[in-house]
Amino acid sequence: MHTTTLMSGSVVWVVSPKESIRCSLLNQFIEVKRRSWRRSSVEWSCSRPAPTSGHSVAASLVVTPPRTSEELVYEVVLRQAALVGETRRKRPATVQLPPVPLRGDLLDESYERCGEVCAEYAKTFYLGTLLMTPERRRAIWAIYVWCRRTDELVDGPNASHMTPTALDRWQKRLEDLFDGRPYDMYDAALSDTVSKFPVDIQVKKDAESYQISKTPEDDTSLMLLLVQPFKDMVDGMRMDLWKSRYNNFDELYLYCYYVAGTVGLMSVPVMGIAPDSKASTESVYNAALALGVANQLTNILRDVGEDARRGRIYLPQDELAQAGLSDDDIFKGRVTDKWRSFMKGQIRRARMFFEEAEKGIYELNSASRWPVLASLLLYRQILDAIEANDYNNFTRRAYVGKAKKLASLPIAYARALLGPSRFTGATRT
Repeated sequence: MHTTTLMSGSVVWVVSPKESIRCSLLNQFIEVKRRSWRRSSVEWSCSRPAPTSGHSVAASLVVTPPRTSEELVYEVVLRQAALVGETRRKRPATVQLPPVPLRGDLLDESYERCGEVCAEYAKTFYLGTLLMTPERRRAIWAIYVWCRRTDELVDGPNASHMTPTALDRWQKRLEDLFDGRPYDMYDAALSDTVSKFPVDIQVKKDAESYQISKTPEDDTSLMLLLVQPFKDMVDGMRMDLWKSRYNNFDELYLYCYYVAGTVGLMSVPVMGIAPDSKASTESVYNAALALGVANQLTNILRDVGEDARRGRIYLPQDELAQAGLSDDDIFKGRVTDKWRSFMKGQIRRARMFFEEAEKGIYELNSASRWPVLASLLLYRQILDAIEANDYNNFTRRAYVGKAKKLASLPIAYARALLGPSRFTGATRT
């Protein structure tokens, strides 16, 4: 990233095309600040792309340092929580239903196909969905399949042919899907899910006016299934096209938000917030974000060897160097004392995110607490499995047996029923 100064004295961050993805979050952050600082003499503005040098002007800021990835993502959470919180407090006067793409047997088949994909490729996650109510289960299946198909664009068999233009087409397809125009049966399942949960696809530029497509009969689940997290996930795929190293955790955190934290934000409207919850909408969304990040960090630690064989290292380069490790050590795949020490720190961080996520689960709709908590406990066990493998995530895949998974379900049920304060002393799973 480069900086320059305009004649007016404004500090301008000029970024290369590869850094433009990060700037999309920066622009959202600036938009939030513009609204909150309207009465201030400080001017915030987003300028148009610079016409020369292959660079673009991301933002014009007045004496303001660059934000960390965590701060930028948190601003997105604040923005989304504010929109959703408003709809929970106030029922819209008008209701406009988007067209439902399929009916009857065809729609049921669409959801069943999504469930089959989930069962085949995400066994631990699928087990958690079986504990959900039928409508929530189907909706989560549809969301999962869209996310998986998006990920396959850059990690699947045709990844070598993927281009930014192709991802632009995929995003346009997403927008059509949200408008009730699916391209295939998998899209139809998500399009139907969108029609069943309130959807905000017409957020105005000032983000203070919005239109809700549908209001469910049950006020307790009045939420917004926003399109922005879906778009952000596509941005994560754009990042994967060119970035295979992460200099520090700040960069890695942004990637984790794009590819997994977004899933947490997508899921909150489906899970619902308990009508008697005293927690802020912001805190619930922040916990959902933490769960997505925790899951992605776990994936990264589980798949170090697999990713290295594809030339990718999703570990903070500065922390590797501090541990006396390099990319060559990872490519060689040797488990040493340095590697064990490094992995202990990485696992500790992932568990911290899981702990933060668990706090928000008890604020969800009562019907959602058990399945979400079960999914958290089941996924967190992968970290235990890495430890049991003596931190050999180069040639041994961390695997949690079915018996251990099933044994976790009653623990999750008890925690969901009694809450964290009354379920103390339970063995961590």
